[in-house]
Amino acid sequence: MLRRAVLVSAFWLVGGLATAFGSDAVVKISPDIASVVVETPDGPVTIERIQDVNNEVTGYFAQTSRECPPFCIQPASAAEGVSTIGELEMIDLLRDKDAVVVDARTIEWHAEETIPGSVHIPYTEVAGRLDELGCVKDAEAWDCKDARRVALYCNGLWCGQSPTAIRAMIREGYPSDRIFYYRGGMQSWKILGLTTVQGGL
Repeated sequence: MLRRAVLVSAFWLVGGLATAFGSDAVVKISPDIASVVVETPDGPVTIERIQDVNNEVTGYFAQTSRECPPFCIQPASAAEGVSTIGELEMIDLLRDKDAVVVDARTIEWHAEETIPGSVHIPYTEVAGRLDELGCVKDAEAWDCKDARRVALYCNGLWCGQSPTAIRAMIREGYPSDRIFYYRGGMQSWKILGLTTVQGGL
């Protein structure tokens, strides 16, 4: 059974009635897309935006300032050859069965909420788990000739977990042109009111 959705936005009360907002959405993902469905281990999840135009982000991701270091603004590029992407590209990759979207954050962050359809590989472990991304380990090194396209994200523009994971992957032989960096991370995803779900433990 699908775990509790944190920001599931399938229905909103409008004038006392629950109204589905597929084609009638006032806050769409793009002019022609109101929602998309992605597959997760718990079944399909609809990604859409919160329809309340007065909604505001609260809690941790509403915070603007954190101590730097360690929470310093990250460069636009995580590494040479890696493409930095936004939300629309992330959604395309989530729908692509040949791609993988990785939540590179530590377990406590992932468990609280995550992007539907992403898999959890902590940034401290990714270099040793490249087999989950299409590589094969031989006696001395990883063979990544069949590496899948992979997008990585963490908490936001100020979070260094996914950039650290990306650089570790490249050091191990993962082709940089198969890696995508969602720099905005969870903070940007939530600012846009996109669906999140509770992560697995």
